[in-house]
Amino acid sequence: MAEDLFDYTQMVESALRGVVREALERAARDGLRGGHHFFIGFRTRAAGVEMPGYLLEKFPEEMAVVLQHQFWGLEVDTDGFAVTLSFQGKPERVHVPFAAVTSFADPSVKFALQFEAAAESPSGTAPQLPAAAPEPEPKKPPAEGAEIVAIDKFRKR
Repeated sequence: MAEDLFDYTQMVESALRGVVREALERAARDGLRGGHHFFIGFRTRAAGVEMPGYLLEKFPEEMAVVLQHQFWGLEVDTDGFAVTLSFQGKPERVHVPFAAVTSFADPSVKFALQFEAAAESPSGTAPQLPAAAPEPEPKKPPAEGAEIVAIDKFRKR
């Protein structure tokens, strides 16, 4: 078998992270309508993650946030998102690069994505997402029956 010089696994992962970015962009612009809500898992010690120290102590490797009723100031750019959430009744701002995201689910429509733990390229830089198309607390598992798209099924064996 020929060597994969195109790194198709990385291409697929980058494209699917673009889905996460677009969903968050729409939520930031239009709000979460029709029952949509997001569970987003991420590596807390990944480069670029910004969160309060007490949360990092409590979740030293990975945590999930829920965007449903109590979130404010959702901002999305090409590299990640920032949002204010309530932790134990206290508003806290978190910033999560897309390269740190390990899972994304919208249980309202039984949609979920699972990403590889290592989201950096061999050069040590975060993967590049495709350009955006121009357009006018506790960790919970995806809803029962949610379709999980696992990137590792595309890995070379």
